[in-house]
Amino acid sequence: MGIVLRQTAVNTAITYLGFALGAVNTLFLYTRVMSDAYFGLVGVLISTATLLMPVMSFGIPNTLVKYYSAYKERADLQPLLTLALAVPLLIVLPLGIFSFFANSLIADFISGRNEIVSDYVWHIFWIGLFMAYFEVFFAWSKVCLKSTLGTFFKEIFIRLGVSVLLLLLFFGVISEAGFLSWLVFLYGIRVVFMALHALRLQPFHFRLALPEGFKEVLKYTSLIILGGSISVVLLEIDRFMINQYIQIENVAYYTVAVFIATVIIVPFRSMNQITYPLTASLMNSGDLDGLKKLYKRSSLSLLAITALIFIGILLNLEDFYLLLPESYRGGVYVVLFLGLVRLFDAFLGINTAILYNSQYYRTLLLMGVVLALMTILLNAWLIPLLGLTGAAIATFISAGLYNLVKMLFVKWKFGLTPWSANSLKVFGIAVFTYLLFHWIAFPFHPVANITLKSVLIAGVYLGAILKFNVSEDLVALLRKSLKN
Repeated sequence: MGIVLRQTAVNTAITYLGFALGAVNTLFLYTRVMSDAYFGLVGVLISTATLLMPVMSFGIPNTLVKYYSAYKERADLQPLLTLALAVPLLIVLPLGIFSFFANSLIADFISGRNEIVSDYVWHIFWIGLFMAYFEVFFAWSKVCLKSTLGTFFKEIFIRLGVSVLLLLLFFGVISEAGFLSWLVFLYGIRVVFMALHALRLQPFHFRLALPEGFKEVLKYTSLIILGGSISVVLLEIDRFMINQYIQIENVAYYTVAVFIATVIIVPFRSMNQITYPLTASLMNSGDLDGLKKLYKRSSLSLLAITALIFIGILLNLEDFYLLLPESYRGGVYVVLFLGLVRLFDAFLGINTAILYNSQYYRTLLLMGVVLALMTILLNAWLIPLLGLTGAAIATFISAGLYNLVKMLFVKWKFGLTPWSANSLKVFGIAVFTYLLFHWIAFPFHPVANITLKSVLIAGVYLGAILKFNVSEDLVALLRKSLKN
């Protein structure tokens, strides 16, 4: 766990810096500099491009992670890397040609109830393409166990660029339409930087030959598209469907609530950059004991950290919303339901990595297809009925069921579970801390209230974690930090 904790700590710091920039952008700049309609449009473009990204990448990022170590040991790596760069083009080129000739039909479908979206179909295509190849090169660097710079490009680079663009918009240097064009450029230049870094770590030599076991690799790659698409559908389809049923301004309001809830999952995303390739390596070597330890320890550490963040958000949410324009203050239940989903995600630790790197990924994909369809149907029913809260409930039900199925499946097939007695201790500490501070309200400025309450919450919660020695890794990290 040494390399895991070191890179996780660095990745977490980078990711939180990125989220700090995202907070400035999403909660303050976007809400004050850009009109609600255009802010909503940005959310629709990014969500739709994210939905396209797994198809355009054709499952190559997961394929690299699964097969890299095996092919490197056989000195048969270059054909695999050639395949990784070439295969997405087989999807992108036909999709680009189709988009060119069917532009008006695609625009009508994507626009839903909001005509403003129809002028930006190509923005969606290019952002999706750049996202896809970024993930390919990011996976390329992760399998070399060098995820830190990639995390910077993923979490900070775009947000920093957006901050600059929003300031240019504020001072009238660019228009709202110009902002969207420059946003596409940011995603493009990010791919170039990520590619240069990945190629430095693992040089590439074009080799026109099929890697050994090509059929197995292609079958896995083809099926894993479903897995990536399912995960993205569960995360992004709500904003896309809000645009289909209600006014686009609501996408902006929902985006703010989603951002607040997403803060909970930052440690999971940071740790996943390094635990995913380690999981693949353990499974390739058949080290079930090592896998069990990694599963339980990653789950417990993530649960302890994310539970603190979750209760901190809930207890400070009322004060936090006072800092936003009034039209953005209606997302309390959205944050609650989405926050619970993110907490469950973190608790599962490397569960998804285990399944995607096992022979059972086909079964998982089949279950995921059913749950993705459920998500779409639930959104179609609940958004017109309950608005933004309906979208959050739809995600809560579908993503919660998907996580539950994955956890039970890993227990059934591998005999592995993230549960332990210490997991119950974490839940108990979290509930106690929440109840202790739920009725406490300070009469100061919202920023002062949030700061004071957060310090007190963290002190009580982390003190209990240390007192009961809940997580070996987290306690060691806390004691080292206190010593320093």
